Amino acid sequence: MTDLSLEDVTRRLETATELETEPAVSVLRTANEDLDALGNDPDVDESRRRELEDRVSQRLREVENRDDYGGELGASMNPDEEDAP
Repeated sequence: MTDLSLEDVTRRLETATELETEPAVSVLRTANEDLDALGNDPDVDESRRRELEDRVSQRLREVENRDDYGGELGASMNPDEEDAP
């Protein structure tokens, strides 16, 4: 089917953590598209694919919101009430 694997998506997810907002969003959206494509592959572990899909979606929300928390990914991942935008 494709040379793409869940490991490739996992690497993209990890890479996005180190990037600025715009490139990170692009990498994560591509990872999301890759996961959609892998959903049609009968050789892919569906539960692991769905778990990665959830992680990518969560990370995408975190990255898109980190500017609201002063640019720190940690703050957008675990905001305190007084830090919320």
